[in-house]
This record gives sequence, structure tokens and C-alpha cells, in this order.
Amino acid sequence: MSLALPTTTEDLDRLRDLARTSAEVIAQHQDGGGAYPASPTFSAYQGYAWFRDGSFVAEGMSRYGAVESVDRFHRWAVGVLTSRGEHVADLLARADRGEQLPLTDMLPTRFLLDGADGQDPWWDFQTDGYGMWLWQLVTHAERHDRPLDPYREAVAIAVDYLLATWELPCYDWWEEHVEERHPSTLAPVRAGLLAVAGARCADGSPLLDDARSARAREVAAAISALVRADGMTSGRASDPDAPHLAKWFGSGAVDASLAACVVPFGLVEPGSPVAEATLDAVARDLDVDGGVHRFRADVFYGGGQWLLLSALLGWNHARAGRTDEAWRHLRWIASHAGPDGQMPEQVPDHLMHPDSRDEWIERWGPVALPLLWSHGMYLILADELGLLTTDPNTEQHS
Repeated sequence: MSLALPTTTEDLDRLRDLARTSAEVIAQHQDGGGAYPASPTFSAYQGYAWFRDGSFVAEGMSRYGAVESVDRFHRWAVGVLTSRGEHVADLLARADRGEQLPLTDMLPTRFLLDGADGQDPWWDFQTDGYGMWLWQLVTHAERHDRPLDPYREAVAIAVDYLLATWELPCYDWWEEHVEERHPSTLAPVRAGLLAVAGARCADGSPLLDDARSARAREVAAAISALVRADGMTSGRASDPDAPHLAKWFGSGAVDASLAACVVPFGLVEPGSPVAEATLDAVARDLDVDGGVHRFRADVFYGGGQWLLLSALLGWNHARAGRTDEAWRHLRWIASHAGPDGQMPEQVPDHLMHPDSRDEWIERWGPVALPLLWSHGMYLILADELGLLTTDPNTEQHS
């Protein structure tokens, strides 16, 4: 196991202060109804909340101890799902009959803060967030001994939606490549299904009924088998003996989101040859001085380095005992927070495609700042490195 890099008390205090600021930024911008907006100011995200972003933000706040804040997020998600229960039941019935489900019939990827569908066009068929929500709900409940009984109906709806759609190609984390199937999408779907299939309510009864639980476990096993069969690549002719996860089925590229297939979602076993080869490929292709790119062909704002992905790779390093690498990522993230502690989505220190940056600035304005997902991921990595301590005033920020 690698030793943590030497650090001073002053340095540790600064990093802890940034964790406190991150929790405050998230709490400040959480909507009264419970939603975590992706970014309160960025033109393309303003007024919208994602299950994907929100689930990682909730994980960070749960670790920080802001229990009521996370509970309110999950209650918001309940409203989103239960209002669409009949629609999801119809989708599942049609899928069971073998019907083709058009993309226009799928649930949105993002929602207005009041839970309604947005009116702005978006790349809307993405299933990962629904699995992430299930995973975070159970993780939060187990961490803080929160009751799961109030979530039965919403959980069943989310499970039904994933049972109906998990096999279908859909957009990835970055709203791209709807024609492909992505391990980084399937990983949280599997993790969410397994989490709720094994969860129990306060009275000891299963969260899911027996039929849904059995189907959820079957789909989780099918996902594992499918990815082993179709989602792997060596990626490099010079290294044929080190297969790793691919950006999508049949691709030779990697995507930084693949790190989530190891930790936290466990699609491949942490420490296994496939997990290590995947993380090595992500680091080799996408990590530059501690800042992590999405993928090599990324042109969004020139293809900069994303704070949340640096935290994701650092999270994996921390779990694997590579604490020096995890500290390197945490410090890189901290160095890119503004004077007020706010964290952007990405930074332009090292661009994959610099000629593309200006067109996005003209289209949508400056990069998202703050991005709540960046703050949530900082909290997660800070916790992995032991920087979060019990704060008796935590809930005042909720």
C-alpha cells in the first residue's frame, strides 16, 4: 500500500475548509422541494436537476452528515417517479410483449426543479441515473439508519423502468452516442438493481416484492455476462493480455466514466485484472497532472479536465490503497476551486481540442460554475481520505 503524501496541518485545514464550503454551496442551492440543481447559473443546466448528478451530490452530502438534505432529495425523486407510475407500467407491459419502445416514450433524463418535464430539447434517453438513484438511496439508508418504507412505490417504478429498458442502447453520461451500449451506463443499473433487491425495510420485510427482486437479480447477472462478452477490449495491440472495459461495446477507446464500473458500482471486482487494466487505461489516456479528461475525442469546451472525474479516479485509487495518487487528485481539485471555494465543471489547463472551445462559449457562455456534482465528488474523495469529521453543526447547512 502506498503511503499518503506528506502534508502539513495548514494544508489539511485548507482541504477540510473546502469540504465545508462544498457542503454549504450544495445546501445553498438545493431547491426547496429537494432537488439538487446541476448548476444554478449555467445557461444549459439552469432550472434542471438530473438523477445522475443528484445521486452523486447526495452521496457526498450523506457522507458529510447532511442527512435531512439527502432525505429531501430522495423525497423529490419519489414525486418524480410516482407521478409517472402508470407510464412506466405501460412501458414494462409493452416490453414484456416484445414491442419496440421508441425513444420518445422514455422517461426524461433531467427534470425541472418541481419535478415536471422540461420544455427545452435535450438528449433524453439515459438509464444510468435511475440505477444510481436506487444505489444511493439504499447506501444512504444503511449509512444513517433511515427507513426505506416510504420509498416502496417509487423504487418499484424505477425497477420496472430499468427492467423494460436496460438492454436498449441509450445516451451515455455525456448525452452522446445514443446508438451504443455503454458499460458505464450498465454498471449503475446493475448496482441499483442489486441494492434494492437485497434491501429491507424497518420491519424486516423486503423492499421489493419477490417477483421484482428475482427479475432484478436476473438482469444484474445478465448485465455482468453481457459486459464480459461484449464490453471488453485490450485497447492496444501492444498489450493483448490486458483486456479492459471499453467506452462502448466494440470500441477501442476508454472513457473516464468507466472508473465508476469499479468503484463505486462494482461491475468488475476492485483489484481484479480487468479493474486494474481499466483504471490504468483511464489514467494513461486521460489523466494529466491530476486532472482527468472525459475521453480523447471530447470537443465540449475544447475537452478540458473535469473536477468530478478527477475525484472519481481518486476515489478508486483511495479504495485500492494508492493514497498518494488519491491525494494528488484531491489537491488538483482544490487548486481549481475559486477564491470563494466554488468549483467549475471543467478547466482549460490542458485541452484535447482547443480549437473547439470558443464555439461552446459562444453557444452557452462560460463553463458551469458552480457545478454541484463537482462539489459532491470532492466531499466523497475527502471522506475516502479521512478528511470529513463529525460536525455538530452539519445539519444547519441542510
